[in-house]
Amino acid sequence: MAHFNIENLTFSYAAAKGRHSLENVSLKVEQGEFLVLCGKSGSGKSTLLRHLKTVLTPNGKRTGEIAFHGVPLSRVSDRDQAEKIGFVMQNPDDQIVTDKVWHELAFGLESLGCDQKTMRARVAEMACYFGIQDWFHRDVCNLSGGQKQLLNLASIMAMQPEVLILDEPTSQLDPIAASDFLNTVRKINRELGTTVIITEHRLEDIFPYADRAVVMDCGKVIADDAPRNVGKLLYEQHHPMFTAMPTPVRVFYGAAGVGECPLTVREGRSWLSKAFPQTPQYPAIPAPELSEETASSALSLKELWFRYEKDSPDILRGVSAEVPKGSLYAILGGNGAGKSTTLKATCGICKPYRGKVTLFGKPIDKYKNRELFTNCLAMLPQDPKSLFVKKTVREDLEEMTKDKAEISHIAELCQITSLLDNHPYDLSGGEQQRAAMAKVLLTQPKLLLLDEPTKGIDCFFKETFAEILGNLKKEGITIVMVSHDVEFCARYADQVAMFFDGQILTTDTPHRFFGSNSFYTTAAHRMSRHVFHMAVKVEDVVDLYRKNKEAAK
Repeated sequence: MAHFNIENLTFSYAAAKGRHSLENVSLKVEQGEFLVLCGKSGSGKSTLLRHLKTVLTPNGKRTGEIAFHGVPLSRVSDRDQAEKIGFVMQNPDDQIVTDKVWHELAFGLESLGCDQKTMRARVAEMACYFGIQDWFHRDVCNLSGGQKQLLNLASIMAMQPEVLILDEPTSQLDPIAASDFLNTVRKINRELGTTVIITEHRLEDIFPYADRAVVMDCGKVIADDAPRNVGKLLYEQHHPMFTAMPTPVRVFYGAAGVGECPLTVREGRSWLSKAFPQTPQYPAIPAPELSEETASSALSLKELWFRYEKDSPDILRGVSAEVPKGSLYAILGGNGAGKSTTLKATCGICKPYRGKVTLFGKPIDKYKNRELFTNCLAMLPQDPKSLFVKKTVREDLEEMTKDKAEISHIAELCQITSLLDNHPYDLSGGEQQRAAMAKVLLTQPKLLLLDEPTKGIDCFFKETFAEILGNLKKEGITIVMVSHDVEFCARYADQVAMFFDGQILTTDTPHRFFGSNSFYTTAAHRMSRHVFHMAVKVEDVVDLYRKNKEAAK
């Protein structure tokens, strides 16, 4: 019997004025299956997942049926749902409810009324299984984002659910932490037989290992098949979702490859090795020429030192950087390294006890607050919801300016025109990010600080977002971006910096930065570096493949 049987599910949010977020969705999820749900931001993925647990079902108008083990979900008790259906949300902090790690592991079991002996055994088992022993007694507030999300997963698995539902669980994690987390999810499915339903924008680590891939578009299911078949189907239909497929799939079809399409980086390496058994005639992408002109600095950081408390360790340990005017400067690094703190120090939220911040040639302490945040500096925080204070997106934008033409222009630029009358909290993660971006841009800044701006955004809007940033640069706006999105930085940044141990260790062009890294690099580079040198983008690998095949004819 299927775990879930969804029949003709149609849903619209209360404030959406009849616009369907889900339309006639029918889907079966078998026991022990690993199902990945793909689609654009706002396609209905998160809305669908929230319908699979009654307490999370959004407010609105719904028709259709959802059955769990053949029983209508509405008739399954809250206790049974809590015990049998686990749910991991996008933001780790939205789900943690206690102060200590071991308290969090035991919380769900306490709520279910487990006896103490059973509770201790399960908590110990989960701590060992997930490798939590070393931080078992720590305060939750001192954990990194990756540790918090792993703790959420362990807390849910302690209740031994039959189904594990994950809604973009790695959206706030760095690439290495995300890969580790997703490997753990695969292990749970493979070793424990837990049914897994997961939505992800990062498909590299999850798509190849799924039993089925379901693609959604505009609230409808448009594809439902094995991952390899879904990739081929999307390519043949020239569907925009093809651009969200893993790098090996896009390289294979982009290069008109021969043989079976690779799904993983490992399969991609094998395919390239067979295609080029000898050293190719054109083995490398030419390095871009460096401009001899040196732009003046929009932002200068000199030896910044900062700690949050007097007796706590330093978070910033001598951060220094020069950001040229009109450039996109990206900062990469692991969770908890101090990247976000650097942005906060730049805009005066955190005041370093040593060092100097200079904006456009003027020390930051010489600016008055009104002068600093009006047509000068603006920051988009990591959590976009922190910017929303009104009942609709339109009212939030009107808080910044009453100029309707300007609001209309920015809304169109950020592709949120159709969302203006929605409540901000009814939007998907990607839509919230776009709405927050629109609100920040209405301050007309000269220096824009972005903390994880592509978090929760699909690959389609990333291209639009890159266009927005490109237009801002043409207008002379300087952008400093903290990001875990290696692929985005490789494609669009002017300079990339590596942040480690409280300081910026190295800064270089994306071509040289990613071309010389082993782990902090793109999937295209990891897949092709044994054949091609310095190919860091999908287009680089495709161009070299085609060029060498033409030369061999």
